[in-house]
Amino acid sequence: MLARLNELSPAKINLFLKIISKRKDGYHNIRSGVTLINLFDEVTAEKNSKFEVRYSGEFAPLNNKFQDCIVTKFFSDFKLDKPNYRFTIKKNIPIQSGLGSASSNLAAVIRILNKLGNHDKNFQEYVKIGADVPFFLKNSDCLMRGIGNILTNHIFPKYYFLLVKPKTNCSTSNMYKYFKIKNINFNIEDDINEITENDYGNDFESHIEKNYKEIALILNYLRNLPNVIFSRLTGSGSCIFAAFESKKNAEKSSHIFKEKFPNLWFRIVENNF
Repeated sequence: MLARLNELSPAKINLFLKIISKRKDGYHNIRSGVTLINLFDEVTAEKNSKFEVRYSGEFAPLNNKFQDCIVTKFFSDFKLDKPNYRFTIKKNIPIQSGLGSASSNLAAVIRILNKLGNHDKNFQEYVKIGADVPFFLKNSDCLMRGIGNILTNHIFPKYYFLLVKPKTNCSTSNMYKYFKIKNINFNIEDDINEITENDYGNDFESHIEKNYKEIALILNYLRNLPNVIFSRLTGSGSCIFAAFESKKNAEKSSHIFKEKFPNLWFRIVENNF
């Protein structure tokens, strides 16, 4: 039995996100272009006298434990035996940010379980514990459909992103809860297995602009930076990003941004790394 295993746990960005419909089970069907970026949490598993999950790093919770830890919930929901390992998750990715860190963390834990030889379930089963879990297990850029369970490989253009975390947090469940179904304007015939000219924007931005003034202010500022291609909310927020063709342009705009918002967390990240 291996004594120590390590896995990187990447963040993602939604290049676009369309909400198609609300399902009878309460979930929403979506359509989104999702790309991996080079911002990572780090997951380490070490042999231990008992099963344990602890968090460290810049975005770790108080007392290094989440009350609603997705990893412990996973073992409980799927009635799995807990291995005698301590899982330490170093949180470098902002939480409640739309970057998928919890789902990515769980996917990293599942990869470790696979290496230990005691896990062989179909990754599609895990979508309801975290909509992005199948994507992070697939570990490649995709067109995501359904509730996150229908994934089609897609190669997106290379971008450099100025990624910003506002002080405001966004709960995914609350964002969907307060999203107005009457605002959905999607032709179901457009939900095909390839990306079209209608695949742009993020449907949560209309709710953000009316109810989250800080995020709306920063998003509008990003849209007016020099050489920006587009700026958008990722996932259900609260992180927002500006996309650039070159790292030089992204860095130049990051200096401008820092002068205006010196106290906010931001990073220059890229996809197709």
